[in-house]
Amino acid sequence: MSGCCARDYEQVFGDKGAERSARRFLRRGLRGSSRTLVELAGDVHGASVLEVGGGIGGIEIELLGAGADHATNVELAATYEGAASGLLAKLGLDGRIERRVGDFVEEADAIEPHDVVVMHRVVCCYPDMDALVGAAADRARRRLLLTYPQESVVARTVFALLNVLQRLRRSTFRGYVHPIDGIIATAQAHGLALAERRRHGAMWESAAFTSAR
Repeated sequence: MSGCCARDYEQVFGDKGAERSARRFLRRGLRGSSRTLVELAGDVHGASVLEVGGGIGGIEIELLGAGADHATNVELAATYEGAASGLLAKLGLDGRIERRVGDFVEEADAIEPHDVVVMHRVVCCYPDMDALVGAAADRARRRLLLTYPQESVVARTVFALLNVLQRLRRSTFRGYVHPIDGIIATAQAHGLALAERRRHGAMWESAAFTSAR
């Protein structure tokens, strides 16, 4: 990840955090904006799903349960792999989800298009929004689903404090509140049309884009 190396990313999202996420998912499933993305996916029967920055893979697991055929998860931090592997084994999903570790933008050319592409709270972790959203849009045959920060005082304050904390920890990880108009324009420039937007309090917004090709 340009400007945010994998080592520093893993310092923020470590093994213990991944294990907690897996246990929480088993206890209560998805909630909040992650649940909204599942709803925005619509009918996924027989579809392929690509989740970028999916962590343990909760959203793609839910979409498989809703009828999707198979999924690919591209995650920058290798620290999620142990917890994700254990979760898939418990749920009997071995073989239906391919997990890849690496920078999605750098590896995008090697990843085939999928029917549904998901990025939940990922745009805010990448400095080059145009490259990230553009690569995701190019791989979405039917639908691209995003959750990103609103351009609100609350969101800007939270991210400013997060970045101060990372500097104090001597981490290069940074969070970004990218212009929403720019996110939408990038998706549209890559052949997608905005279908729906939903806000979650004063912090997050989710959007669904459909193929206009």
